[in-house]
Amino acid sequence: MIPVKGYAAQSPTTDLAPWNFERREVGPHDVQFDIQFCGVCHSDLHQIKNDWFPGIFPMVPGHEIVGRVVKVGSHVNKFKVGDLAGTGCLVDSCRTCENCRNDLEQYCLNGNSQTYNGLEQDKKTPTYGGYSSSIVVHEDFVLHISDKLNLAAVAPLLCAGITTYSPLRHWKVGKGHKLAVLGLGGLGHMGVKFGVAFGAEVTVLSTSPSKEADAKKLGAHNFVVTTDAEQVKAAKGTFDFILDTVSADHDLNMYLRMLKTDGTHICVGAPDKPATVSAFSLMAGRKSLAASGIGGLAETQEMLDYCAENNIVSDIEMIDIKDIHTAYDRMLKGDVRYRFVIDMATL
Repeated sequence: MIPVKGYAAQSPTTDLAPWNFERREVGPHDVQFDIQFCGVCHSDLHQIKNDWFPGIFPMVPGHEIVGRVVKVGSHVNKFKVGDLAGTGCLVDSCRTCENCRNDLEQYCLNGNSQTYNGLEQDKKTPTYGGYSSSIVVHEDFVLHISDKLNLAAVAPLLCAGITTYSPLRHWKVGKGHKLAVLGLGGLGHMGVKFGVAFGAEVTVLSTSPSKEADAKKLGAHNFVVTTDAEQVKAAKGTFDFILDTVSADHDLNMYLRMLKTDGTHICVGAPDKPATVSAFSLMAGRKSLAASGIGGLAETQEMLDYCAENNIVSDIEMIDIKDIHTAYDRMLKGDVRYRFVIDMATL
């Protein structure tokens, strides 16, 4: 076994603290890489607090993981020692179901293996995430990272990036479309960057007037303050798509009114309470309410390659691992532009 240092929550009522544990030995198809940076996702906080479902404890969060390969298995041909590598939200899947065969491992019908707070495919071994010094992952679930970009700023692409890239590609958002991005946080700022890069006219919908300058800096063409009744009224029937990145309670019916006929509201944020949607909000214009998770491995690699070619990374603030709970508190207040990344050298 490989000794590893990490930060773990021992229960939903305890703070993250140093915890030493062991990774499996590197198997024939495994890649081990030392973690240099790990992004901080809103879901990390949700999961250590059992907000969504009962967790597996001790829990080592983190699924925006980048670093450098230190060992490869005897049958590995995709990576060599010294390569930059990354792992996102998944470390395995069944490989055999219809979705896995179609590069949709994120929707594995037999249950994929989440990078943390999950189980390996043996359905009994817990997975531990990127708030740690090193990780061992099957080569099929390790991603190539370009050396053209700031490595720390690449880390959030493995969740925030692919979570916004995947639906925009699936619904073929691009030139000729009016796209609204609801919420300008970790997910939202990536939605703006991709929407603009794909050629859409992008509007940011936000409760915070103070974010307008940032939205324009990120490339957004328009900004609507959603607490201003006149601006909301003027936006009625405006958008082909709304990319909803908000993970707090909000009124979907108000936003559905902003869609054009046949418009689609795509949820990528995950509030902990179910939303109430009136059928009339959908009937009035044959509108669709949809949702999307992360992408599969092939699409995630496609996204990383696209970012390398187009110089797209996340806007980040680097933190020390010991400041993680201060970062969580600030994240809940929206006080981060726009993603925290842990420098794992501080572990």
